Amino acid sequence: MSRSVKRAPVWKEHSSSGSSWSKRQASKATRRFTDHVSNGKWYRRLYCSWDISDFRFYQTKQQAKQDWSVCPLLRKSVRSEAEAVNNWAKLYHRK
Repeated sequence: MSRSVKRAPVWKEHSSSGSSWSKRQASKATRRFTDHVSNGKWYRRLYCSWDISDFRFYQTKQQAKQDWSVCPLLRKSVRSEAEAVNNWAKLYHRK
């Protein structure tokens, strides 16, 4: 097992089917366009970029600890601070 970790504490939303569907529709629109694309960034005019939702969430280990200590709902679902840090590592730290 590799010991690689993420460089930035980022969690990306890959689970929603809407974002993958909209990205696929954007690439289909670009590939099916029959005219010449003159500029490299001109493909952006073919599909509205507001329809694509790529969310990124940033959180550091200290923020996860602070959220656990402040929020009573989080403390109810996650019993200990060590478990909260483990959940943070699962989402934000490990690959």
